[in-house]
Amino acid sequence: MKAEEAAKNALECVLEAAPSERILITCDDEKAEIGQAFANGALALGLWTRLLMLKTDKIRKEIPPELTEIIVTTKPDICINIMRGIGEETVFRIKTIVLQTRNKKTRLGHCPGVTIDMLTNGALALTTEEHRNMQNFATQLMTQLSNTEKVEITNPAGTKLILSTENRPFFTDTKLDWKDLKWMNLPTGEVLVGPVEDSLNGKLVCDTAIGGIPKPLKTPLEITAKNGKAISITSKDKTTLGKVKQWLNTDNWSNMIGEFAIGINPKARLVNEFVESEKIFGTIHIAFGHNLDFPGGKNPSKNHLDLLISKPTVKITKKNRETRTILQDGKFKTEK
Repeated sequence: MKAEEAAKNALECVLEAAPSERILITCDDEKAEIGQAFANGALALGLWTRLLMLKTDKIRKEIPPELTEIIVTTKPDICINIMRGIGEETVFRIKTIVLQTRNKKTRLGHCPGVTIDMLTNGALALTTEEHRNMQNFATQLMTQLSNTEKVEITNPAGTKLILSTENRPFFTDTKLDWKDLKWMNLPTGEVLVGPVEDSLNGKLVCDTAIGGIPKPLKTPLEITAKNGKAISITSKDKTTLGKVKQWLNTDNWSNMIGEFAIGINPKARLVNEFVESEKIFGTIHIAFGHNLDFPGGKNPSKNHLDLLISKPTVKITKKNRETRTILQDGKFKTEK
């Protein structure tokens, strides 16, 4: 698929872009080709389009003044962030998201780590029909998950977790919710929830990928959680272990659960960049840290660390005590 066609389809199907709307595409200089593809897709839809290039000559912690000025003065209807996905810049990216969405009117497609290959061959290379099919699947899955109070997760690598989603509704990033205008990652492909923050207990074995680390894992990382917090972390990969420990100690909330998500994008692949890997059909991921933009979320951390788990079995318990298996060894169970 041509990159600009994939970008156009995402703008139209996910962000519901309409002619004459204003779009700001904020693009790291090292990802200029992707930024131009989104600009061409936006122009094809009749949008007033501005492409802003940002320098990546150092690790960024603060929002560049020129970006703040453009957002405040132009008040774009849609923002797209084409940014590198390194973990050291998570704080910068969260600050940018907060600025772009503070008016509760701007729709945001946030793309940390996006590559041109995602648009031509991967999780963003979706036709309009494929977007609609994924959105329908998400709706069906959310129906199955409605009124869930408890989630139990296991996998062959040794994961054994329990968490609560009582009074926390599941939602999807595959389509826009005009009521809350929740920002979304591109590529899309998740059904997710902000769990009760003190509810995670058990052992998490991340055997696939970690957000902010630009390669699939060769050695699993294990986290023991108690009352929502990561209390111990082990891995034979000392470099990965050091980074994860650092990120989970960003602040007083960064080691507390913030997200549980299910991947539903049939074109997503295990690649270097987590923004695609986390959408793999039939996987799940757990995140520690920030979730204030999730329904009911109360975690104000400045960081957000995702951990991908393969071949999960996911069992849920609903308010009426009904139990159901949603995933069995990474395969979705057909609703009876």
